Amino acid sequence: MRSFPLPIALTARLSPVVVLAAAGWALTSGPLAAPQAAEKKPDEKTETQSASAPSQTQVAKTYTAAPAPCESVAEKTVKSLVPGAKTVGKEIPSTDAELRRTCSWNALKGYEYRWLDVSFEVLASDEAAEQSYKGRLGEKGGGGAVPGLGDAAYSVVNLTTEDKQQTREGVVVARASNALVIVTYNGSDFESKKAPSTDEINKGAIKAAKEAVAALADGQG
Repeated sequence: MRSFPLPIALTARLSPVVVLAAAGWALTSGPLAAPQAAEKKPDEKTETQSASAPSQTQVAKTYTAAPAPCESVAEKTVKSLVPGAKTVGKEIPSTDAELRRTCSWNALKGYEYRWLDVSFEVLASDEAAEQSYKGRLGEKGGGGAVPGLGDAAYSVVNLTTEDKQQTREGVVVARASNALVIVTYNGSDFESKKAPSTDEINKGAIKAAKEAVAALADGQG
């Protein structure tokens, strides 16, 4: 077997050092209503207290913690998308594992290289998750919506070339209530210097995303 040097970017990905920043969310509620004046009638005080009650109630979150990412994709799916990889995957250290977790699978089989990342991010509310989702959508050019995946989802595939080596990468971002699921899937052929087709990468990323979103829902059962 001939030896083919890996491009700098891919060599770096084979030994990733990922630092995931933890985000903190503070839920605050307004101060208690001031005591009613002594001259107020009892029924007026009761009405004021009832009107202020909703501000003291926190909005319930559908998801309170991120599920185990390395268990979110079926073994047969890992074997199909990342031939030669250990199906257990490798979880990336996080400073707040309850809110943000990522698992990676990667392998070089023959001259074919594949990489798969699955991440979960749990935010403070549905609104916060929607804002984050829209922000990510604005960062990506092209792509399109993925119907039937979470509350909203999109996928995008891009081709890059470094040292004459092509790499094609697909990203799927899905929002489910107050959580985000982010899947990254890419690949290269070091013999032909070509990359897998757009269809192969896009379908693979969407398949993993569907299983990850299902795992998110199952974790609440």
